[in-house]
Amino acid sequence: MSRDRGGSEGGESHHSDGDRGHDHGEITPLEAAAERVRDLRDEWSDRWAVETASLDRIAGRTLAEPIDAPSDVPARSHATMDGYAFDATEGYPYELVDREVFPESDPPAIADGEAVRIFTGAPLPAGANAVLKQEEATVEDGRLDGSPTEPGTYVYERGSNVAAGERLFAAGERLGAKDAILLGDLGIDEVPVTERLSVGLLATGTEIHEGRHDDLDSPMLAGLVRGWGGEATYEGTVPDEYERVRDRIAGVAADHDVVMTTGGTSVGDKDYVVRALRDLGTVHFHRVALRPGKPIAVATLDDSDAVAFAIPGKPVGAHAVTALVARPFFTGSTALPTVDAAVASDVGISVPGFTYAVPVTLDGDEATPLGHVDSPLAVYEETFDPSVLSSSTRATRADGFVLTESALSAGEAVAVVPYPVVER
Repeated sequence: MSRDRGGSEGGESHHSDGDRGHDHGEITPLEAAAERVRDLRDEWSDRWAVETASLDRIAGRTLAEPIDAPSDVPARSHATMDGYAFDATEGYPYELVDREVFPESDPPAIADGEAVRIFTGAPLPAGANAVLKQEEATVEDGRLDGSPTEPGTYVYERGSNVAAGERLFAAGERLGAKDAILLGDLGIDEVPVTERLSVGLLATGTEIHEGRHDDLDSPMLAGLVRGWGGEATYEGTVPDEYERVRDRIAGVAADHDVVMTTGGTSVGDKDYVVRALRDLGTVHFHRVALRPGKPIAVATLDDSDAVAFAIPGKPVGAHAVTALVARPFFTGSTALPTVDAAVASDVGISVPGFTYAVPVTLDGDEATPLGHVDSPLAVYEETFDPSVLSSSTRATRADGFVLTESALSAGEAVAVVPYPVVER
């Protein structure tokens, strides 16, 4: 049985033997681990193939080349109100030209002292630099009068949105649905993007392989990968037998850009995954100073050029460490936008030197630690218990989590990372 799926998962108990390094390496600080994974993305990015994506399919895709504005936007100045266009450096009254300018019009030039009727979105005639909206205008005997108007009033000026040649998108940038608006305005119908990363998911553990325990991790990891713009394929299970673990990892790596394994990452007698990764390539780090989720490993595999993420088996810890450490490889970002709240209960910590991901529910600006005895999930009274909480599937009903390296006091201001931030 893979020991990091049950009870006191290796590295997640309150005992600190595994925290002193001994013969299984140093613990990498959380921020350093996330940055190393982001750097790994940069090192690997030139190996990824490029394809084109239409604007309706760019959300979540990574731009392969920079994009500069091909022309000024707008290409011509135009009116943002229905009214009258004229040169506002002159004074009222203006002689009204017997024409109307619509968005589809090719407007006439106007002479000094002249004005022309214009409608929202219509190009500004040569000789005009302002628009007087119709509600403020008075027209008598073909002459226009109205409120004082400065040059530029109700005018969307040429190049004021985008100047020709301006760098708007950088290579490696992850695009969102809103980016289709600007790209479409530039006249760009499709963009070069890197192919979606192919991820093979492999669950380890005899209890999983034999169907005695459900695999709760793989569907969750598939959702994370797809939310980050990748493609996830479930590649099945493998029992706790070293050669079979090693060979299955190698086989999955041959077919995918990324391998994600679950289970077998701790220091138990049958935790073979990290040993297999060392035999197949280079382990960049094993164990991150995060609770829950500590025993993650990140490796590159020699024969396949694949990247491997070995994820601990407890599902809540697996989600936390994958979202915080593996995410930068897919999104290129380590940023974690937060919302401000006040913690509702005292939360103690058992072992210093770790970052604790404390799940919380939000009610207005109050953050209740889900798992605290005062919450609907009573896992701990005061001292945060990452080991049990990591297995408590109800903890997924939290709205987000607080990252802290020290104890929290009731009423203390905290920064909550909402789950959607790390899932897209």
